[in-house]
Amino acid sequence: MTAFALAAQEREWCARVRALAVERLVPLAERGAPGRVNRPLVAALGELGLLARVFPEGGPVRVLDLCLLRETLAQVSTDAETALALQGLGACPVFWSGSAAQRARWMPEVVAGRAVAAFALSEPDAGSDAAALSLAAEPDGRAPDGSPRWRLTGEKCWISNAPGADFATVFARTGGAPGSRGVTAFLVPADRPGLTGAPLEMIGPHPVGTLVFDGVPVTRDDVLGEVDRGFGLAMRTLNLFRPSVGAFAVGMAQAALDAALAHAASRTAFGGPLKDLQSVSHQLAEMATRTEAARLLVYAAATAYDTGAADAVRRAAMAKLFATEAAQYVVDAAVQIHGARALRRGHLLEHLYREVRAPRIYEGATEVQRTIIAKELYREA
Repeated sequence: MTAFALAAQEREWCARVRALAVERLVPLAERGAPGRVNRPLVAALGELGLLARVFPEGGPVRVLDLCLLRETLAQVSTDAETALALQGLGACPVFWSGSAAQRARWMPEVVAGRAVAAFALSEPDAGSDAAALSLAAEPDGRAPDGSPRWRLTGEKCWISNAPGADFATVFARTGGAPGSRGVTAFLVPADRPGLTGAPLEMIGPHPVGTLVFDGVPVTRDDVLGEVDRGFGLAMRTLNLFRPSVGAFAVGMAQAALDAALAHAASRTAFGGPLKDLQSVSHQLAEMATRTEAARLLVYAAATAYDTGAADAVRRAAMAKLFATEAAQYVVDAAVQIHGARALRRGHLLEHLYREVRAPRIYEGATEVQRTIIAKELYREA
């Protein structure tokens, strides 16, 4: 296949996922408490084998599969989509760089949906500038075998699945070097002494909170990968998920477009259906064009990543940038076509309107993506 066409089996798989989501995941999502981890939903993602697609046996996930999964789920249930994505984000560093003991302890539980993961990178003063993180891993002597020990002190903020996760991938400063050097990734179980947190009330319904570290003990056995090399692991994780954030946005845009098309065909105004008004039909055409352009950028970026293309980073940034901005436009336009009914609490578009804003910020804001694209253009030149 090319970057711009899906094979028949891929389309059939997406249709099966969509049907499963409608039957099994939507009811569980609707019963969840806003802003809290929905464990029955996460468990269902495991039971249906969808988390196993994110962490396949024998090799890394195919990014195109991840994008198709996130796009398909987003069209039906953004709660289910986000629950799956957060598991992937929090556990990928363990899947890639965890020790045999760490992987044996946590990955089967994550894949089964029995353990919930968090990715703890952002801080109150280190969001888009992730390299400015200040959570300190202070030396705390040596273990009996001579390996180092630390205590984590500081705060993480805007952490998905916090504080309800069973463990977090935590990035802390072990070295004195500024910027990205001297950062180490730790796997920190939720029951460690000194670790607390609180939920944050956000515009969207997903679990987001703070994590506070008051001398939390960690040892060499908790390190993911190499000491002082954790920032690269964080960036590798974000680079993997960046195209699929675009896929999430495409799924929301498609849901909004479908709703707008159905409403324009059935709603009568000024003596005929809305779809016969040129202003509305042209708006729908623009919405469809932007959605399809975003989809193609996402598929191209995913294929570039999967094939190891030299321009994969640039394509991923382009896909994330364009798709999230396009989804914002499409959802807003769909609200306009629906009018006041779309602003009522519980309407699909009211839900999407709140959902669509955050992806333009998290995992690299729009402005950060433009910076990445420019840097990659200069590098390629």
